Amino acid sequence: MTDLRRRLLAGLALGFIVLMVVALLGDVRQVAGRLAGFNWALALLALGCTLFNYTLRYLKWHFYLRQIGVTEISARESARLFVGGFPLAVTPGKVGEVLKAVWLQQKTGIPVTRGVTVVLAERISDGLAVLVLSTLGVIAYPQYAPAFAVALGVLVCFIVVSQIRPLALRLLEWAQRIPGVRRFSGGLHELYEGSYALFRPRATLVGVGLGTISWLGEGVGFYLILIGLGITGGWETLGNAVFILAFATAVGGLSTLPGGLGAAEGTIAGMLALVMTLPASLAAAATLLIRFATLWFGVTLGLIVWAMSPDLMGQASAAGPKPAV
Repeated sequence: MTDLRRRLLAGLALGFIVLMVVALLGDVRQVAGRLAGFNWALALLALGCTLFNYTLRYLKWHFYLRQIGVTEISARESARLFVGGFPLAVTPGKVGEVLKAVWLQQKTGIPVTRGVTVVLAERISDGLAVLVLSTLGVIAYPQYAPAFAVALGVLVCFIVVSQIRPLALRLLEWAQRIPGVRRFSGGLHELYEGSYALFRPRATLVGVGLGTISWLGEGVGFYLILIGLGITGGWETLGNAVFILAFATAVGGLSTLPGGLGAAEGTIAGMLALVMTLPASLAAAATLLIRFATLWFGVTLGLIVWAMSPDLMGQASAAGPKPAV
């Protein structure tokens, strides 16, 4: 837990630095002026869109738990673990998110490696969802096609290989011959079995479908923020907002940086300037607002869950873990 707290503090510090850099690049005074003129009533609607996103992503998380055999956990407890995982996204490399699998093991007895597959499936289905939302934008702005193709290729390749069982087992057998990997062979097989179940066609369609609708909700929230900053509304602005946020989310995820920090902000601000030709101060203000309404809002909710759940953070004795199955 001490190591996790250090990682979290490192992520929070990086987040603060990124926010300062964005403000400085947009000229702090001009950015402050843009924020002062923002229609803050729309901020509540944008947060509502974020909650819509979280709700659908929670339904996906709960659905995935059912797919790997976790049926005894209550919807409330499942939601607590899901929201409690939000701050873990800002740990370096997002390695802290593995803690969600540990919580699942403690509450249900399912092996940690099987729980890790749920975290992995969340990330891959979200990645595919935001790429689906980016499709029309990439067609309109082909300069983004190479990055789009690489991201899509990596995700689809992982899913396809996981479903070709003989090939996947052969790769696992080959991996076990690598020095230092052999001792993890049992965990690797458990990880594969969970992945095989979660990336079956039906589960993948459900996961990507829920993800697409949920991230569309955040795109609408970004649109509301742009309107609140004085940008003229309309279908073109809405389409650009959805495209920019979705593409930036994909870039942030592939960067493996904590919370996509730096990569996502740079992509959002850069695309607002290139695609929508917004001045630097306006692009910076919009970037700060959408990151507060999405990433930092979620981190705050998660920290509240931590404060109310000492058992999750190892600050009190929780029910002892059940035997792994």
